Amino acid sequence: MPTPSVSSESGSLSRSAWGGIGAMGGAVLLAVGAGLWKLLAIGSVAFIAMAGGAWLGARPMGSNSGTTAQARGLAWGYGLASGAMIASTGAFLIPSAVGHSATIGGFGIAAGVLLGFVMHVAQHQLAHLSLPGDVSTLELTAHSLAAGLVIGAVYATMPALDLALGLAIVSHKAPAGYAAARRLSRAGRATSVLLVPAAAVAAAAVPVGLLAPPASSEIHALVFGIATGIFLHVAFDFLPQCEIGGEISEAAGLHGVADSTDDHFDAKHHLLDRLRLHAVSSAVLGGLLVFVAWWGLHA
Repeated sequence: MPTPSVSSESGSLSRSAWGGIGAMGGAVLLAVGAGLWKLLAIGSVAFIAMAGGAWLGARPMGSNSGTTAQARGLAWGYGLASGAMIASTGAFLIPSAVGHSATIGGFGIAAGVLLGFVMHVAQHQLAHLSLPGDVSTLELTAHSLAAGLVIGAVYATMPALDLALGLAIVSHKAPAGYAAARRLSRAGRATSVLLVPAAAVAAAAVPVGLLAPPASSEIHALVFGIATGIFLHVAFDFLPQCEIGGEISEAAGLHGVADSTDDHFDAKHHLLDRLRLHAVSSAVLGGLLVFVAWWGLHA
């Protein structure tokens, strides 16, 4: 992780980064003491993935306007992660939700999708508030805390769940950290602050994992249903969007509106079409990888 500059603003970011490290350390100690090894592994992978993605995103690039290679890499990162999340949620969470109670599980899935949408909108409303720190980092932290709460509830309800489910769910942390670090770097701000959302998954998941939910089929169906809906919303939200104004087009250096009055319309149009092919291919491959892993374990 790059060392923050010595400006007063970077100093506050540095303190935030140390707060993230402290939160992660506390979660690790709590998980080890309680024997929550799966949640420890999931939280640690989420931390390493986002911190690693942020480190890559903070590295100096040859051109400030971005490159096609960067955009292609971002499309593959988001695509693989979202495809794996969709497949894992469909294969492991949906059966658990409807298996305990088809109706309650179904309502839980619907509630989870809508709740995910509400949280998505609420995160964007942060941009309109006068809050200290970087808004995108606050949004990522809120997102990670919500994901950690749900992951903790899922594994508290059914500790026997496969570890691969949680790992697939947090796989999007690496490309998210990369994209956030690129935005912070372009703004001349320290990227070490991303250690806060990186630690948020473990910081939320481990304490919730200590809870003992009621042994009720209806409760289990509701928990798994809501978790399914939220994770499906997150997975769909992270499907690579290759449109002007999005993270991938910005990484490729495409700015403005790609319409017929643009002198470079044809070039932008063809580049976006190529990026869309990468996006689709990566998402399908991400889902297939989960299927192959499952098939290999059960063959």
